[in-house]
Amino acid sequence: MIKNKMEIALNEQINAEFHSAYLYLSMSAYFQSIGMAGFANWMRVQYQEELAHSTRFFDYVNGRGGRVKLAPIQEVQVDYTGVVDVYEETLKHEQLVTGLINRLMDIAIQESDHATKSFLQWFIDEQVEEEANVEQILNNLKLIKGEGQGLLMMDREMKARVFVDPFAGIA
Repeated sequence: MIKNKMEIALNEQINAEFHSAYLYLSMSAYFQSIGMAGFANWMRVQYQEELAHSTRFFDYVNGRGGRVKLAPIQEVQVDYTGVVDVYEETLKHEQLVTGLINRLMDIAIQESDHATKSFLQWFIDEQVEEEANVEQILNNLKLIKGEGQGLLMMDREMKARVFVDPFAGIA
């Protein structure tokens, strides 16, 4: 059985993961509106990943005898000044999520909840990768000043990204 403090924190994380999904879907819509189908695709895949994360947390809470309590999703930004702005906001958001995951680990450590510590380790590792990927894209966008032929080339590259369920085959 999961302890109350951990259950509350995990429910907050479920909400945060749904918020992340909603944010990335909004960013995808923004990219569609400015004709950047590749960047829209990249963000759509992010959206799908965040839904997978939220479902994993959801199933974990239920599997540990807890009670999932869904909360309203906070409104997300819908307008940006360009591609660089979107990825700057994405990096800030991923850094925020890293902090939230680290906070969960801190609670699991305080509560001596070894099962949750084990569960969270995947997410900690994932956040390192997420931040690095977004930083690389942002650095590339800044090199090309977010415009011109370089932007079109990047947009084409972003179109190739496909969703792969990170939890396929994991019990």
